[in-house]
Amino acid sequence: MTVDRLNLVLLAATGVLLVAVTAVRISSRSGLPSLLIYLGIGVALGSDGLGIDFDNAMLTQLLGYAALVVILAEGGLGTKWREIRPSASGALSMATVGVAVSVGVTGAVAHFLVGLDWRSSLLIGAIVSSTDAAAVFSVLRRVPLPKRLTGLLEAESGFNDAPVVILVVALSAAGHVEPWYELLGDMALELAIGLAVGLVVGRLGVELLRRLALPASGLHPLAVVSIAVLAYAAAAYSHGSGFLAVYVAAVLLGNAKLPHRPATQGFAEGLAWVAQIGMFVLLGLLVTPHELGGAILPAIVIGLGLVLLARPLSVLLALLPFKRSWRDQVLLSWAGLRGAVPIVLATIPVVARMPHAQQLFNTVFVLVIVFTLVQGPTLPWLARRLGLNRAGPDHPTELGIESAPLERLKGHLLAVSVPMTSRISGVEVSELRLPQGAAVTLVVRDGESFVPQPTTALRKGDELLVVATEACRETAERRLRAVDRGGKLANWMGERGDEK
Repeated sequence: MTVDRLNLVLLAATGVLLVAVTAVRISSRSGLPSLLIYLGIGVALGSDGLGIDFDNAMLTQLLGYAALVVILAEGGLGTKWREIRPSASGALSMATVGVAVSVGVTGAVAHFLVGLDWRSSLLIGAIVSSTDAAAVFSVLRRVPLPKRLTGLLEAESGFNDAPVVILVVALSAAGHVEPWYELLGDMALELAIGLAVGLVVGRLGVELLRRLALPASGLHPLAVVSIAVLAYAAAAYSHGSGFLAVYVAAVLLGNAKLPHRPATQGFAEGLAWVAQIGMFVLLGLLVTPHELGGAILPAIVIGLGLVLLARPLSVLLALLPFKRSWRDQVLLSWAGLRGAVPIVLATIPVVARMPHAQQLFNTVFVLVIVFTLVQGPTLPWLARRLGLNRAGPDHPTELGIESAPLERLKGHLLAVSVPMTSRISGVEVSELRLPQGAAVTLVVRDGESFVPQPTTALRKGDELLVVATEACRETAERRLRAVDRGGKLANWMGERGDEK
């Protein structure tokens, strides 16, 4: 690697990144899932396009694992525990019982209808049974579903990567597969280790960041993401599930009252976008389009078995103890989105040099593209038809509050963004009734800042600077959220400003 070679790589990489970032806008307008655009960029650069010859499945697998760690960390940081807590047991059931049912049914379809041997059939069933965290997180944040459904789907997509990765690795190993009871025991042990490491690292990370006075605000997001990745590495090194550990640790970090939380989530979201783009482009480079013809029919047959039979049956059996309505089950069945995770997992048998591994990879690639094109754009329509699109486009945006600690002064500086749907509009500064020790010190309106008077009426789009002592910071934040939701009569309406 010479300097000139490095310059060329940087030029190409930044060019691809800028094209991919621009494609996000096209994707959001057209409804076309962005992952397909990124895969298309990779295919266009590959051997059947501009002629870049890339066939390093091992490198793709390693970088794919690294990207999944970042994506799961970002998903965990953005997951609200209050929303997923009621659904955590259901999500865990779907990530274990549901995955087992899906693997079995999809494997049977692959064996009896496509003609694969049982090992290959169960392997492809395991590969495509995991919902993709990146696809689920991105789609659910655009589709306003009830919280009972978004919490369940987000938690499931965060949990189910771990058992599926363990199963795929076991089925791809050379020699005979372990007996099912030994495989089940190994899986339970790895999940238990991953859960324990995630809880310990996450809790220690929260305590450390609460007591550590970092000299620059930009170090907080870096520290949070580093702790989440540390959970993955520690669990994986301990022969546990690193994917479960990083998600659990990130959920703990994201729901703790840490400084610079919005900045941390923005930083993690940017890293996740880079990870997604890089992973999808690399996967697109790895595939050879002219070899996909023979995989189209098997992919469609297996995909139909997965979407119309395996996924609905897995949802039904996994959620049987939780008494979900038929509408919820229909939506959950259709919302089992696939993305990069199955394609990355399909590189495992290729690296292990299993017989017909390349054919299996091509089948998974075609399946993901076809059924992402079908499921992603139709999910909002299905939610409306089922009457589950309750929030609508005018769903209120939560008040944005960024807290920056003032260590020497033992206080906090709160940067408050007033959304356009907020009921703070028209409320005077004195009517906020902030607790003693908190005060609005500055208002930024239409690009100009001024010191407000007690009678200054706040408006939508204002940016407020609130100084609060350490003792009253949480009370001040709750009061601001209460007025945001209930206006100046929030107390009379029973609104207490608790976090949603």
